[in-house]
Amino acid sequence: MIEIEHLKKCFGENIVLKDINFKVATNEVVVLIGPSGSGKSTLLRCIAKLETTNEGKIMVDNVKVTDPTYEIHKMKGKIGMVFQHFNLFPNLTILNNITLSPINVKKITRAAAEKEAHELLKMIGLADKADAYPSSLSGGQKQRVAIARSMAMHPDIMLFDEPTSALDPEMVGEVLSIMKMLARQKMTMIIVTHEMGFARQVSDRVMFMDGGKIVEQGRPEQIFDHPQHLRTQNFLSKILV
Repeated sequence: MIEIEHLKKCFGENIVLKDINFKVATNEVVVLIGPSGSGKSTLLRCIAKLETTNEGKIMVDNVKVTDPTYEIHKMKGKIGMVFQHFNLFPNLTILNNITLSPINVKKITRAAAEKEAHELLKMIGLADKADAYPSSLSGGQKQRVAIARSMAMHPDIMLFDEPTSALDPEMVGEVLSIMKMLARQKMTMIIVTHEMGFARQVSDRVMFMDGGKIVEQGRPEQIFDHPQHLRTQNFLSKILV
């Protein structure tokens, strides 16, 4: 589903991603872990075409999206991305937040979009919030709506950029439960998270990044129980208690 070769990304003189190479299979859940500033979020943003790249290529479903001639609008609907800070439109109801892109980008009817939006709200446990505004929701509820909004576009791939980092601890579980459900449904996902228990539970593969590179990757039990690289060992010794 995703193939990345020799990817390099710079911000001025700062090299943020250095020779990144990996593939993600259809239905695979890959979790990225590592210290802040290691390039995890930038990598997701490059895949979603929210950042340009300096070198290398990114293939999504056999299409080279890093080709300068690739038209960005073709990406819409193929990849869904959920950010740390929800990015809901504060002036729109929850229902309208979810239906906006299906109506305007996919050109489906309002009736069909609203029907699916209500089904998604029921799925995430917020069926009674269709007419509410984001300001009336908790952080966990907002993030669940953000996930539903992405799912309304029927993406082939979901990218999650630390979706629980802005939440109070008691709200983290309600968001992770939705992501676990998507994992059970075999959604192809790349997840950046500091929730190590969650990473162990849902991932098919864990990749540890540091200094803009993939230092080590493997099955979750391999990375968490038997890390091979000293840098991975040091990181996990501080995270896992």
